[in-house]
Amino acid sequence: MSETPTPGNAYARAGVDIEAADTAIELMKGWVEKARRPEMIGGLGGFAGLFDASALKGYERPLLATSTDGVGTKVAIAQAMDVHDTIGFDLVGMVVDDLVVCGAEPLFMTDYIACGRVVPERIAAIVKGIAEACVEAGCALVGGETAEHPGLLGPDEYDVAGATTGVVEADRLLGPGRVRPGDAVIAMQASGLHSNGYSLVRHVLLQTAGWALDKDVPELGRTLGEELLTPTRIYAKACLALAEQTEVHAMSHVTGGGLAANLARVMPQELMATLERGTWTPQPIFDLVRGVGQVSQPDLEATLNCGVGMVAITAPAAMDRAIEVLDGFGIRAWVAGEVAVDPEQSGRVVLEGQHPGW
Repeated sequence: MSETPTPGNAYARAGVDIEAADTAIELMKGWVEKARRPEMIGGLGGFAGLFDASALKGYERPLLATSTDGVGTKVAIAQAMDVHDTIGFDLVGMVVDDLVVCGAEPLFMTDYIACGRVVPERIAAIVKGIAEACVEAGCALVGGETAEHPGLLGPDEYDVAGATTGVVEADRLLGPGRVRPGDAVIAMQASGLHSNGYSLVRHVLLQTAGWALDKDVPELGRTLGEELLTPTRIYAKACLALAEQTEVHAMSHVTGGGLAANLARVMPQELMATLERGTWTPQPIFDLVRGVGQVSQPDLEATLNCGVGMVAITAPAAMDRAIEVLDGFGIRAWVAGEVAVDPEQSGRVVLEGQHPGW
């Protein structure tokens, strides 16, 4: 006598576990609930996340801003260490801090997790990190998607991506059009590598040098894995306060491409910014990658943030107040350079001098 087919059995035999996905949703519900804003409508389970936009009526001319990104190969470190509740900070940091540089307040976010096998506790840990980071950024986590891709990803492999939407008043939009000669360039310290350049870092330290993630590294004061998994700093609330309380003209999120290339994105063609390396010392991890991998400084600076995660361009009279505001959020900041007329009319960013100790 043949057995009565149980719904979902065929899918399970193909490698997709619907019950595990349902369990993951139950485990993550509490964390998503913590990442609410008053404008969020409903909870998990709908086909779309809902956000009450009636607050936009208070704007004269609201501009919606959106950003999307992933975490990159840093997820390989999380998977190797079996630590999954910090990678969400990297995801949220990558998207909300791209958004905030134009002065936009992040309102809500959605995430996407693709995995080879749904392990409910692991998925819940990833979402826990995303939700906690959304709280830190001040945005709501209105929904997301977990997709099981057996055969495409290994059982313990996953990738994460997300998108966020924000709003800024049109006359408060930050960008190149506000930048003026004499403006100060305020650098904000990174928490470490953040979430860029990990293909280079992994190649140098794990593959070429053969270091293990549990290797104690005296220069770092902890294991290599702990250093590489340091969460990305989230600057959103601090940057919004900066724009509210001081005269900020532009901001730049230092991600892939490094400090000079990202700052150049907010420089008008007729101006240039000159930064003095002597005003800061990058964290030891950057010098390790440089020394162990014999990576040239130009290559290093074109790939990693080298200790600066965010930059604000302010009016000269506002720079002291800007540093004070950022200090109130626990962010070390300093005047790293100045804006001037560019004789070459190319919107250049020039790094001069050398870091102390380098």
